[in-house]
Amino acid sequence: MTEKDSVIIYSGGLDSTTLLYEERERVALAVTFDYGSNHAARETACARHHCDLLGIEHVVIALDFIYRHFQSSLLGGADAIPDGCYDEANMKSTVVPFRNGIMLSIACGLAESRGLTRVLIANHGGDHAIYPDCRPAFVEAMDAAMRAGTYAGVQLAAPYTHLTKADLVRRGVALGIDYGHTYSCYRGGDRHCGTCGTCTERKEAFRLAGLPDPTTYEN
Repeated sequence: MTEKDSVIIYSGGLDSTTLLYEERERVALAVTFDYGSNHAARETACARHHCDLLGIEHVVIALDFIYRHFQSSLLGGADAIPDGCYDEANMKSTVVPFRNGIMLSIACGLAESRGLTRVLIANHGGDHAIYPDCRPAFVEAMDAAMRAGTYAGVQLAAPYTHLTKADLVRRGVALGIDYGHTYSCYRGGDRHCGTCGTCTERKEAFRLAGLPDPTTYEN
């Protein structure tokens, strides 16, 4: 039987849901961070749904200081989110400064507290141009810091760093994931808006993968 040795940072979005299913035999704990984003409630509900299906323990940790003190359009309501392509010029306003660094630090502490040795994160290649804390150099530096800063030498695993979102869709569909129960829209409405950068990227991923998109969009 595979040892459960991992904590996964799990938002309930498409990317981290794919990783949850791929690593489900090793995941002992899924942790969702609520930092006050527009889409937090929708994502958290999806995360809870999949953890219940897989029988994986799920915890939600509030990081409300981010909402109070950080600047990002992700924290500013639906109207603050730009429409258009998923690229640096359009999406830079959605960066939450050092968000992954903060979440990984907490997940690393959780791992060592529970006798686990691995932390999983689902950053992918399409994030590199936009989010500094998704890039290979950041992943390598955080892995080194986590190993050096824990007795157990907790490792960071980021297996999607060089993959595209279309690659993830192909993997997830092959695993039988119901992507209709994942959420990506940065506006946080009852349905995906269909026009913001993350919705545009989601649509493109299914198109490039050559697979039907089960998402319901407003536009």
